[in-house]
Amino acid sequence: MWSVLGKEAIYIDIPFVFVERMGGLAGDSEKADRFRACLGESDVRFMMNGETGECSFLVYVPDSMTPEDIQNTAETALEVAQAYEGPLLTVEGAEQRYKIIITNNQEPELLGLDKTEGFSSGQVFMPIFKALASPGKMNPKFQG
Repeated sequence: MWSVLGKEAIYIDIPFVFVERMGGLAGDSEKADRFRACLGESDVRFMMNGETGECSFLVYVPDSMTPEDIQNTAETALEVAQAYEGPLLTVEGAEQRYKIIITNNQEPELLGLDKTEGFSSGQVFMPIFKALASPGKMNPKFQG
């Protein structure tokens, strides 16, 4: 069983428990209220790298969020994580390495029903192909 900030969670509930516990531990100030509002508007995801064992909480903030609110979110998340007595994330009682990533970079969908307009796989690579095949480009490996 996973534990996020002292609350047990199954794998698919980790992002929701993270938002709930971070918001609850932020306190009762105006800064904490802004933090909870930002987390509520954000898309929070959890990923685990099976090779390195490092876990990531990915907080995708909306484009409408101000830089001040993003800075507040980062500062408050750091304060909560540092002030928490005990491990932020455990599995079966073993503490896990983690990082909290706050970003608004959205990768285009190349496949599937929600494919991003204009980003079919061929179109994504066309600028690279054109740059490599453009006249006047010297082959750096050519010995002549």
